[in-house]
Amino acid sequence: MGTMTNQLVYLTSVFHMKSVTAATLMNIFGGTSSLAPLLGAFISDNYIGRYTTLGFASVASLLGMILLTLTAAIPKLHPHPCEENQQCDGPTLPQLSVLISAFFLLTIGAGGIRPCNLAFGADQFDPRTESGRRGIDSFFNWYYCTFTFAVMVSSTVIVYVQTDVSWALGLAIPAVLMLLSCIAFFIGTKLYVKVKPEGSPFTAFAQVLVAAFKKRRVEIPEFPHKELFDPPHQSSLVTKAQHTNQFKSLDKAAVVTLKDEIKSNGQAADPWRLCTVQQVEVVKCVIRMIPIWTTCVLFYIPLIQHSTFTVYQALQMDRKLGKRDFQIPAGSFVVFNMLTLTIWIPIYDRVIVPQLRKITKHKGGITMLQRMGIGIGISILGMVVSALVERRRREIALHKHTRGIASGGGEISSMSSLWLIPQLALFGLCEAFNMIGQTEFFYHQFPENMRSVGMAVFSLAQAIPNYASGALVSIVHKVTGQNGSKNWLAQDLNEARLDLFYAMIAGIAALNLIYFIVCAQWYQFNSTANGTEPEVVSEGEEEKTLYQ
Repeated sequence: MGTMTNQLVYLTSVFHMKSVTAATLMNIFGGTSSLAPLLGAFISDNYIGRYTTLGFASVASLLGMILLTLTAAIPKLHPHPCEENQQCDGPTLPQLSVLISAFFLLTIGAGGIRPCNLAFGADQFDPRTESGRRGIDSFFNWYYCTFTFAVMVSSTVIVYVQTDVSWALGLAIPAVLMLLSCIAFFIGTKLYVKVKPEGSPFTAFAQVLVAAFKKRRVEIPEFPHKELFDPPHQSSLVTKAQHTNQFKSLDKAAVVTLKDEIKSNGQAADPWRLCTVQQVEVVKCVIRMIPIWTTCVLFYIPLIQHSTFTVYQALQMDRKLGKRDFQIPAGSFVVFNMLTLTIWIPIYDRVIVPQLRKITKHKGGITMLQRMGIGIGISILGMVVSALVERRRREIALHKHTRGIASGGGEISSMSSLWLIPQLALFGLCEAFNMIGQTEFFYHQFPENMRSVGMAVFSLAQAIPNYASGALVSIVHKVTGQNGSKNWLAQDLNEARLDLFYAMIAGIAALNLIYFIVCAQWYQFNSTANGTEPEVVSEGEEEKTLYQ
């Protein structure tokens, strides 16, 4: 995070890229880094396991960070510094190639780390015990708490070193920390619980679809839960799934016909024609999650746009702190987002959840879906506040209440950059609710042998909006500003209408909330013992698992 937090500033100030070009490049990198975990999850769950995947990915990340550090440390690997009254030279092809190579290695690292880190951490708890189940639930909250604390350090200390001391030193610090992280990870090798992969869940998924298509004209039995092909459950990893009535056409894959042969060991002779109820229910489980997943895709658009343009807002606001000349680095403002997360999560986990539990009788205080819905609602409020603050910042700048010229060329508004804190705090709360809810949802609702896939799907929900956000920025930049109107995303924000852009994103988030409520009402929770939303029946009684 110390490497990537300040990359927009690095690309514009050291590599002399235009702000729109730099934002588009980072959106592409962010999208690819979020798409790569699908491949990482496939390799992990099918062949080498989470531990090996994490080890390989960590080394790739380290190499990428070292290469990125070299682009700053070696003068020939970045453009010459700008001289006064001269046009800045952009990067040459070799310089750009080295930069892209560093991003490529970081993408490989993300492809292995993102789908496996949370799942591997949760593997260390025993879900068969009450303490293990409680440990997993609390693990997600505390993971984000420690993660955001680390991001806070990256966004303050490291960003300050990068901006005001040396880019080479500022990028070298996280590279050294990554080296120490790799050493610590491999030292613990003998301590870890390592879940072995049980074969490809994608193959079983495809078999159900093929078998159901082959038997599309077959009648479904009157009592499917008794008559469908349901041999003894053999997996030591995946919990036995119960039959559900949704997507009944898929049940045809488990209907035994005269053409189907069953071997002496109770298994189907042709798994591409006859599948088990367990296989069918896994497919149903994944299909049920698709609508919820699409709401997650839309949820990230406000977060991505806000995180990108808040940096540019800060650059054209008064960033002085106190009477001294110290200025808050523009890339450090994300710390207020992270600070909100870090303060809120322990309070929520230890104070609010126990109180909510007494009211709702639910083990988690509120359900995963309710938590996600609250996050979407807060994102709408965050974008509205962002639009109002930007409108006021621009008005002050246009009335010539300015404090110099920003690095991008526009005048700096005399409005204090501390006015960005309310919107950043709202987005911190937004992440605390929705993103942690998403993590729990995709981990618990995917079958055990697809947990890495679940984390990859969680990451994929961030990949698509990165590409969509890049496209949205390009479209708005080209469409607005025609026929004499203001370009909403002009290089100089005082000449832009970023407030209208924020208002448009708020409208997208509002439509997403309505869509999410509809999807949440329709969703049925996974019926496996470890995949449901548990509830507390009454205070002091033994906890019982209820199924929606």
